[in-house]
Amino acid sequence: MDWSIQDIARIAGTTSRTLRHYDGIGLLKPSRTGNNGYRHYNQDALVQLQRILLLRGLGLGLPVISQVLDDEADAAKALTGHLEWLKQEQDRLARQIASVTQTIQAVKGGGEIMAEDMFNGFDHTQYKDEVEERWGMDAYAKGDSWWRGMSADQKAAWKQRSQQLGEDWIAAAAAGIAPDSAEAQDIARRHVEWLTGIPGTPASDARGKGDGKGNRDKGDVKAYVTGLGEMYVADPRFAKNYGGVEGTGFVRDTLKIYATESL
Repeated sequence: MDWSIQDIARIAGTTSRTLRHYDGIGLLKPSRTGNNGYRHYNQDALVQLQRILLLRGLGLGLPVISQVLDDEADAAKALTGHLEWLKQEQDRLARQIASVTQTIQAVKGGGEIMAEDMFNGFDHTQYKDEVEERWGMDAYAKGDSWWRGMSADQKAAWKQRSQQLGEDWIAAAAAGIAPDSAEAQDIARRHVEWLTGIPGTPASDARGKGDGKGNRDKGDVKAYVTGLGEMYVADPRFAKNYGGVEGTGFVRDTLKIYATESL
């Protein structure tokens, strides 16, 4: 059984134009094309489309999605991992909905607001223990204070910058450019600048050391950046951010060269 492009566009809540674009860039090929030129999609194609739309929902760009699909060809395995993430998000959103509903009821009814319940589901501290173990309690406290002090627009801008950096790493690795190339080294430079802007990281703390003018202690930053690259490879969670195992290896090698030659 298969479905026409018009049927799929309607069912998936997208457009025929989008599906044709996905075909044109090799992201989603139709299972067959009729004599009239109409595209048709079978069950495997629908599974592929579901994965694409899930990844789009995470804010990933099409080049990154293509890389993710290539890295994990086992659709059932990939969707199982995504399902676990969705369940976690479902739980978090359910707690947010409950806390906001409770606040609205208290505000409208003139009741007492329970501070302990207001921020259930808004937790961004799930990595607290890990950060404190790696870099100390002070590092977490600085980063936590920095994040809480940002406005919604500032947080959105920071997330966009982080996402763009990840996409650029993946695209560079997929293009096969050398870690010591000017293009790769420029991404490494931006990566270090990004790290330097996060209070509590060794890169940020070292910035104020040295000559008293804000120039960072490059020895400290060099060791931190090199170690971070090794951590990206050792910790499988980072593979999702940098295009798989090969991607994290590319990031590590590029950062190591940047740290050696530019820090």
